[in-house]
Amino acid sequence: MIHSYNFLQSVLDTISDHIVVINNVGEIVYVNRSWISYGQDNAHVTNFTWEGVNYLKECDTAAVMGDDFGIHAASGIRSVINGDEENFYLEYPCHSPDEKRWFMMQVAPLVTQQGAKCFVISHKDISERKIAEETVLNSSRFDGLTGIPNRRYFDDFLEDEWKRCSRLGLPISLMMIDLDYFKLINDTYGHQAGDQCLNVVGNLLKKLSIRPSDLCARYGGEEFSIVYGNTTRDQASKLAYKLLDEIRALKIPNENAPTLPILTASIGLATMYSDNENSVTELIKQADESLYAAKRKGRNQLYFSEINQP
Repeated sequence: MIHSYNFLQSVLDTISDHIVVINNVGEIVYVNRSWISYGQDNAHVTNFTWEGVNYLKECDTAAVMGDDFGIHAASGIRSVINGDEENFYLEYPCHSPDEKRWFMMQVAPLVTQQGAKCFVISHKDISERKIAEETVLNSSRFDGLTGIPNRRYFDDFLEDEWKRCSRLGLPISLMMIDLDYFKLINDTYGHQAGDQCLNVVGNLLKKLSIRPSDLCARYGGEEFSIVYGNTTRDQASKLAYKLLDEIRALKIPNENAPTLPILTASIGLATMYSDNENSVTELIKQADESLYAAKRKGRNQLYFSEINQP
């Protein structure tokens, strides 16, 4: 498709999608108004500019850091530049601290009247559609009793959040929570009382995991978990102590429990920065070991490992 450059700019500035035009080596030659506005809003600067930036190099840098978007975007853009593909599409998440967002990137070639061969990269906000799809998907990923995410959802979320925190150099914290002597509640008051107890605790956990980078889940039986992305051990431990207090404040009877005659909990906490020596498996292992340590020490308390803690 051939256009004059001035005409191209006037058209692209009217489009709501975020658009960047690059040359055949990846250098940015033009961005539209929507791109600039988005950059200013999300970079929190007034003189936001892409002059002198090489889009492909930015993707390559992200790819080296393990960013899935950078890996796939760089490969797809090069496939269009080299003529291997006519177009390239990629859907990817771009969540802010306050909301979940997704975009679809499309890459297509463009030739101007001056003979310059350029490539248009558009980023379209598809959050509304993705949220609707996620709602349908999540119907099979939530625990039927408590209404919070189940183990399957937990596994997927933790893996994604680990990668995000790794890419950005952020800490990630994981709490493993076990309700103390829960079996005695079932034995003393009946399984209906036990189910009601689990439901109340699930509602409490939801109030303590409200950011897009947080997730509470029913891990299994009377065991729960909370993932806190971009959260240090000190920050997470404050939340854990608050959770212990609020569980006790529920005053759910458990008269035969050796700890207190009310429901209490034990919490194991692990916090890590991702590196070559750490992994999601190691994070879960440390949180589990911390939980068992809290139970060995008498329950109704928090325990966290001193190993590899930021």
